[in-house]
Amino acid sequence: MIKTLQRRFALSRQGAIDLIKGCAACVAQDISFMIPVGLLYYFVIDMMNGGVSGSRIVFYAAGALVCLVLIFIVTWFQYNATYLATYVESGVRRISLAEQLRKIPLSFFGKKDLADLTNSIMGDCATLETAFSHYVPALAGSLISTTLISICLFAYDWRMALAAVWVLPVAFVITFFSARIQEYFNRKSVEANVALESGVQECIESLQDLKANNAETDYVKGLDKKIDYAEKRHIITELGTALFVVSSTLILKFGIATVALTGSSLLIRGEIDIPLFFMFLLVASRLYAPLEGALQNLAAIISTRTNINRMNEILEQPVQTGSSRLTNKGYDIVFDHVAFAYNTGETVLKDVSFTAKQGQVTALVGPSGGGKTTVSRLAARFWDTEKGRITVGGMDISEIEPETLLSLYSIVFQDVTLFNNTIMENIRIGRKDATDEEVIAAARLANCEEFAAKLPDGYHSMIGENGCELSGGERQRISIARAFLKNAPIILLDEATASLDVENETLIQTALSRLIRDKTVLVIAHRMRTVSGADKVVVLSGGTVAEQGAPEELMERGKIYPHMVELQAVSQKWEL
Repeated sequence: MIKTLQRRFALSRQGAIDLIKGCAACVAQDISFMIPVGLLYYFVIDMMNGGVSGSRIVFYAAGALVCLVLIFIVTWFQYNATYLATYVESGVRRISLAEQLRKIPLSFFGKKDLADLTNSIMGDCATLETAFSHYVPALAGSLISTTLISICLFAYDWRMALAAVWVLPVAFVITFFSARIQEYFNRKSVEANVALESGVQECIESLQDLKANNAETDYVKGLDKKIDYAEKRHIITELGTALFVVSSTLILKFGIATVALTGSSLLIRGEIDIPLFFMFLLVASRLYAPLEGALQNLAAIISTRTNINRMNEILEQPVQTGSSRLTNKGYDIVFDHVAFAYNTGETVLKDVSFTAKQGQVTALVGPSGGGKTTVSRLAARFWDTEKGRITVGGMDISEIEPETLLSLYSIVFQDVTLFNNTIMENIRIGRKDATDEEVIAAARLANCEEFAAKLPDGYHSMIGENGCELSGGERQRISIARAFLKNAPIILLDEATASLDVENETLIQTALSRLIRDKTVLVIAHRMRTVSGADKVVVLSGGTVAEQGAPEELMERGKIYPHMVELQAVSQKWEL
């Protein structure tokens, strides 16, 4: 049962246990609310039988006090078992989603946009938080307590009980039959929300380009359409839900009428007495109250299926696993007949084989789309190969846990990601336990001191979201400083000096020459000046290794590489 609840509602094991406790607490609460009805029933009988004596008054007063205390205690447990437990589970759920995303291969993110994933972690979790604190336990409590009370009613008089409960299955059947329609409406609402959030995020991120191209007005018109569509979908969803819930609630109202009519008929014929008739009227009025809320809860629970399916899609994605023990001997990187394709079905690498030796610089060159970036990502196990194998020092990287494997790598991407924090803390990401002195030393090697000294607080200056307070070259130097600080035996460089001016490029290349000594270096190069200093060049074209060897060798016997060198030499002579 616990595993079923975990799968059905995207819960942790403790969350499933807490849900069962919450449902039990709601059952106890609903039953506790019926006890005063029984007390009132016997009080009316005493009144009709000649009045209430002093001892009976004490009994009923004590009974009323006990009912109040019992309802208070049960409600207190119900609150803790539903609301407080749900808030804890909501935090656990968000963390588990984030942990899962951390372990999923990056290929998964190729078919998901950030707005969709953010909506799953924030929006879907918030929806389920409301469902499990307000809807699910209350619905379960209503169903179970109503069943128990209905059985008790049949013990008194089956005809009156039937008159009271016949509306229940009818109302629930109407709501259940609406499940697919409500799920469809909610799915459309979620899709509209994701499209709107994606549009807003894209607008903010590309505002500079929109302004530069005078495209703001046209883009905002499209965004207005997304807002209108999202509003329309929400209205349709609310109306669709209300249509079935109101119909079901209306059916429940007939229950009191049938109890009154059936009871009146039986009372006239003398088949029941007035106290019994009175009790059924009391119970019927109390029986339907929680069920009206339960029907609304049922509709709300049905509508959460879309949110749950979206979260389960993330939680059920296969994760990258492996040993936490490194067994490599040296740091040679070997690609052995590697093939790879993205989820779109587009084959990027077909049969790639080469070796990047320790102590050497291996440059990956070739036309755009040839697979250079893919090779570097596969080397760090950001994705897993489809065919072939990749080894580091003879160790198959597919058998090593990704975080353990990445302890061997220092990576400098072409697109730098910085955080809204200080220069010091952005560099410290390279090694979290580094001292301030070690961070500053790495920053100096990357030539960060020149721009840090100009800022008000030096290395403790905030640099804004994604380093918006810095230039492209300054951001790149922080990324290089991280690699210096980590000082790993394998270095992946994605054109690390692309955003630097000539003076700083020379300084960084000098520093990099110190960093890469005795290490395995894999460089994605676009400028042939970078390649000329490499020990080995691997030319990737059409997803295969077209040529490989020392730069001098390829200039003599190669075709693609000499052509690229010639083209870049021509482009450097171009003038305005």
